[in-house]
Amino acid sequence: MGRVTGFGSLSTDLPWSGVGGCGRGIVGGVDGWWSAVAELVLPAECFGCGSAGALACGRCREVLDGTEVRRVRPEPAAPGLPGVSAAVAYEGVVRTLLLAYKERGALGLAGPLGGALAAAVRHGATRADRGAGPVVLVPVPSAARAVRARGHDHVLRLARVAAGRLRAEGCAARVVPALALAREVRDQAGLGARERRANLAGAVRVRAGAVRLLREVPGRTTVVLVDDLMTTGSTIAEAARALRAADVEGVQRGDRSIRPGGAGERITGAVRAAVVAVSPRAFEINRK
Repeated sequence: MGRVTGFGSLSTDLPWSGVGGCGRGIVGGVDGWWSAVAELVLPAECFGCGSAGALACGRCREVLDGTEVRRVRPEPAAPGLPGVSAAVAYEGVVRTLLLAYKERGALGLAGPLGGALAAAVRHGATRADRGAGPVVLVPVPSAARAVRARGHDHVLRLARVAAGRLRAEGCAARVVPALALAREVRDQAGLGARERRANLAGAVRVRAGAVRLLREVPGRTTVVLVDDLMTTGSTIAEAARALRAADVEGVQRGDRSIRPGGAGERITGAVRAAVVAVSPRAFEINRK
């Protein structure tokens, strides 16, 4: 992981490569060193189906291959929710693998799950008029207590795996952990859509130095918020609000406008989002 000087404690992953687009060239196998280590230390049993041989067998990995990725939107959608792309529905094997990764310490599953996230990021960053250019993956922040309990930031880890997969496929991609929680929030489990929105209102902030860092990335770059799971969309909507409030609504060089009164430049464009999984209902109603 590289650290960008001049931005305090804000650090990013690898520097930009010379690749300018986001294509499907070389299929990368960037699962991260933890995948190999975990399979040596943990019992070689598939968390998805229980078969012997790997933490995720070939059949269960196929569920996460990203071939069904689509634009999704829950009903009702949280106000301010950007366009979201999801790789799979949160059910069956996918649910089992995600829970094993998040709550049971199966870090080796970051590989296949991060690959699914990469497919969703690619889908979300692609524009009909020009394909997909470079992307910045901005992880949705986790509560400090959750990170301590799990021993790692599960979304940040998935984002780094996804960025590595995209780079291996020929896409200039990097991770910028630009967001943090401004205050403590309640556990979202069991909360309804309205309660989730109230719980998260104003809870996300942009880290010091992040705006400047995001504005210095190469041209035609798209900012994509990333998370493992979307239910009501309240968390992603709040993260998008924080970016918009900081005038980081997209990193699109050439798409600049001057504020009224000549108060300086504002970067414009739509922030996007990508997740590994979404509720089965949201996945199915957005099939087309």
